[in-house]
Amino acid sequence: MAFFLNIFLLAVLVMIILLIISSYSTKKIQETTANGPRAYPLIGSTLSFNKNRHRLLQWYTELLRLSPSQTISIPLLGNRRTIVTANPENVEYILKTKFFNFPKGKPFTDLLGDLLGKGIFNVDGHAWSSQRKLASHVFSARSLRSFSFEVLKEEVENRLVPVLLAAADAGTAVDLQDVLKRFAFDVVCKVSLGWDPDCLDLTRPVNPLAEAFDTAAEISARRATEPVYAVWKVKRALNVGSERRLREAIRTVHVLVSEIVRAKRKSLEIGTGEEAKQDLLSRFLAAGHDGESVRDMVISFIMAGRDTTSAAMTWLFWLLSENGDVERKLLEEVDPLISLGLGFEELKEMSYTKACLCEAMRLYPPVSWDSKHAANDDVLPDGTRVKKGDKVTYFPYGMGRMENLWGKDWDEFKPSRWFDSKPGSTRPVLKPVSPFKFPVFQAGPRVCVGKEMAFMQMKYVLIWLVDSR
Repeated sequence: MAFFLNIFLLAVLVMIILLIISSYSTKKIQETTANGPRAYPLIGSTLSFNKNRHRLLQWYTELLRLSPSQTISIPLLGNRRTIVTANPENVEYILKTKFFNFPKGKPFTDLLGDLLGKGIFNVDGHAWSSQRKLASHVFSARSLRSFSFEVLKEEVENRLVPVLLAAADAGTAVDLQDVLKRFAFDVVCKVSLGWDPDCLDLTRPVNPLAEAFDTAAEISARRATEPVYAVWKVKRALNVGSERRLREAIRTVHVLVSEIVRAKRKSLEIGTGEEAKQDLLSRFLAAGHDGESVRDMVISFIMAGRDTTSAAMTWLFWLLSENGDVERKLLEEVDPLISLGLGFEELKEMSYTKACLCEAMRLYPPVSWDSKHAANDDVLPDGTRVKKGDKVTYFPYGMGRMENLWGKDWDEFKPSRWFDSKPGSTRPVLKPVSPFKFPVFQAGPRVCVGKEMAFMQMKYVLIWLVDSR
């Protein structure tokens, strides 16, 4: 206990020193250089980071615009240097060309390791490779695509649309983001676990697994915004404050998911209908995975699907409400298809709908940034020198706001920017855009295996909701 107390007192002392320095350095810390915020001996850019920690997206974007290479360096007290880039050449180098030199790294996996364990989104090397091969095989199966589509169809038509129509008939306001989050959690749990949390039944208390996931994800993400990482680590060691709540939430997630895994294993052992074997959990168990490994794998997929699509759809509906001309063009594509019936192939053909989704995610990506850690010294294509252990972050939020990438009208919601007009074509064609310029689904070997399913889900929801207006 004395050891932990000494660490805590050291952290308090450091924070006091920072406050003293900031009391006479306020004017200076507003200064920036071409390579990022001004850094000071020992403390680096910690003062500027702490001052802007509640607006990091905007701050990083402002700094990147000032950088000729769209890359900045942010040294922090007690941490290795952070390099943030919005340069597509750098992104390709990190995610593809030198993939093995830029793994997630221990500092990143520490942030989410308590929740995700050794799941696919929180491991490197052989552990990642073996899970990736299994996931790629599973997600390429036509049977999983058909199963996912049936889950989606049932959830939209029998739950989501009735909930929103009931609110419209009663003239009551709804929190669309909350409703879409509940919907997405229902869908991802059915597809991943073969288990129905029924979160769209608004008359019932919030499902304990959904509530615990929200708490665990929020606090885990907040760790990354601490100007001094030792602070959250000390709180975790002492089991106090937000880290205490995180530990309790993670325990709930692990216990409940483990119970679902045991029940699924038992049902597979006694034999059930084929329809009960289509979810990801059943497929992973059938492939020989068990125990904590399969628990961590399905938790990772739930984590990936629970907020991403709902965030993208929420922003898109807001953007449509502000851009009536885009909504009208969207309806022109949607209306003829509704009467014909919608299947997976029909959804793939909806190019304007996809352009609307891409444009919304350009401006408001579901994952604003992602970080790797250099395994060895390196040099990025723009000349930025990287030292072993540096955190290297690519920044989709800022990339969507760079004039040199998207033009002077980058701040406008224009789905038309995603089309090419080919000679002799009767309709515009979606043009290929480099995933390193638009890395909202990652890119390279770690590109999202559920990308096409995500588009399928978002398109189907969008069609039904705009048609139910």
